Amino acid sequence: MKMRYLLALLVVGALAALFYWRHAQGTAPDDGADVQALYQGGRALPQGSLRVYHLGHSLVGRDMPAMLAQLAGAGHDYALQLGWGTALREHFQGRDAINGFDQENATPRHREAHEALSSGDYDAFVMTEMVRLQDAIQYKESPLYAGKWAAKAAAANPGGQIFLYESWHALDDQPDWLSRLPQDLETLWKPGLLWPAARAAGKPVWLIPAGQVMARLVAEAEAKGGIAELASREDLFARNPDGTPDPIHPNDLGAYLVALTHYAVLYGQSPVGLPHMLMRADGSAADAPSPELARRMQELVWEVVSTQPLTGLAPP
Repeated sequence: MKMRYLLALLVVGALAALFYWRHAQGTAPDDGADVQALYQGGRALPQGSLRVYHLGHSLVGRDMPAMLAQLAGAGHDYALQLGWGTALREHFQGRDAINGFDQENATPRHREAHEALSSGDYDAFVMTEMVRLQDAIQYKESPLYAGKWAAKAAAANPGGQIFLYESWHALDDQPDWLSRLPQDLETLWKPGLLWPAARAAGKPVWLIPAGQVMARLVAEAEAKGGIAELASREDLFARNPDGTPDPIHPNDLGAYLVALTHYAVLYGQSPVGLPHMLMRADGSAADAPSPELARRMQELVWEVVSTQPLTGLAPP
């Protein structure tokens, strides 16, 4: 059994490497045509609580998975591995390659990533890539390492499901933040991560479209002159210690929105009516959205998630 597992990893790794090499040689962008059949069979939705493994960086953070656990309720369990702006490649290379490993993983929720996935303990594996995504694809071999992680998860737990968490770029990055998010999904996330991961795993890798959700909420708020206390995109992002805007890290409102999106995709259920007053990972009370804003966040999350075929919740 162990030998078959190792051989399977070698084969999928070789396939992922081949597609990465072709991409690097400047061939046509990966349209994922060869993996579309994987998505035609639909997705089995969970019948109970999930055990989830999160792999990423500060746009995962400790608070968002803790909020997700509160939204999901009793029985939901999770573990994670984080780093400072860490790419999938560095996570694969291990602790010594991960900046901020000791600080970010000083939590009982940490479990070493290779050990966690090899155990087969998790119903859902959620990975994301570093920001800037274009740099990750160009310099950090994103297609190859998304494939390696997906193949590892699939080999150890064939019945588990694999997810790609689509995040966002910095508010001050160009071109314009709001207009760019839909384009990045098509030109970066899908060809650079989603299709290579599904190809290597030999099974669907489902999308958690947090960037698309954030774009829809911001577009609506800015067009309407605000949704309750949410007036602009900056209201979803944190502040630096000196009071200046943090252009990339979400505040509690942003983390709540991302947690709602994870819940809706992972559980395949509408988040409308879920609690909006939650705790951070350290047990302190998170800044809660008003009931009006929370309700619209929940509604909009479901509108986006339930109509996006790559979540497995809408017709392909």
